[in-house]
Amino acid sequence: MTRLTKIGNSRGIRIPKPLMQQAHLENVSLELEVLENGLLIKPVNNIGRDSWREDIEKVLSRQKGAKDEGILDDLLNDNDLEDWQW
Repeated sequence: MTRLTKIGNSRGIRIPKPLMQQAHLENVSLELEVLENGLLIKPVNNIGRDSWREDIEKVLSRQKGAKDEGILDDLLNDNDLEDWQW
């Protein structure tokens, strides 16, 4: 069991190392999801663009009836990077 701890103007929790290891939360970005009865903390395994389409569609669907396929296509189109020298 743990409690919320004050960290500046925010609050945080301390997660014991064995629990972090078991949940695969070490040295990864975390995704937080508000559930009906709490908060789900899970590791973000995908750091590429694989889930961008689903994520963008999810955000657009939350905007009441606002569907703009042009925005989605523009965000996912990286053809303009082909001529770029890295």
